[in-house]
Amino acid sequence: MIVLAIDPGSVTAGYALLQQEGRKIKYLESGILKFNSKDEFLHRVSDIYDQTMKLLDQHHPDEVALESLIFVKSPTALIKLAQSRGVMLAALTQKFHQKIFEYSPNLVKSSVTGHGHADKEGIQKVLQQYLGLTDFKSHDESDAIAIALCHLLNKNKNLVNLPKKKSVGKKLGNGLANSLAHKIKEKNL
Repeated sequence: MIVLAIDPGSVTAGYALLQQEGRKIKYLESGILKFNSKDEFLHRVSDIYDQTMKLLDQHHPDEVALESLIFVKSPTALIKLAQSRGVMLAALTQKFHQKIFEYSPNLVKSSVTGHGHADKEGIQKVLQQYLGLTDFKSHDESDAIAIALCHLLNKNKNLVNLPKKKSVGKKLGNGLANSLAHKIKEKNL
């Protein structure tokens, strides 16, 4: 099964494709979609739709995962984010009716790192350990990879082959970071 995850945005959006084969999760591709920030937002809408459709046509995923809306201090930014996300959903529902899944930012962080309030660097560290990734174009890209991983971990909790948990002296959360704590600790020594 191939999952496409999107971290929505009105100027840039991250995307990632992960594949689950039996009990293994494999990284396929990730990147960012850039929308012309010089255009008025209303003129970007068609570009957001077209780039989302192009992504679907290029990769043919089986399911799609998105991050739910987050609280943003600026109402204007929240409105643009919500509208961009709506445009993406309009494109996605053309082919993926009832195959679109949504995850809160805290669930994504908790599933991947074991802590619902982890920072971007903590997420990237776990993605590096688990998927062997070393270079992220932006936080939008690493967030999209985390959303895809969260989807696969939560959808198939009993199927995914995670490393055995090892005690590192303090209690960690239930996420992927807990499973990889021994590797993270060894690397920091």
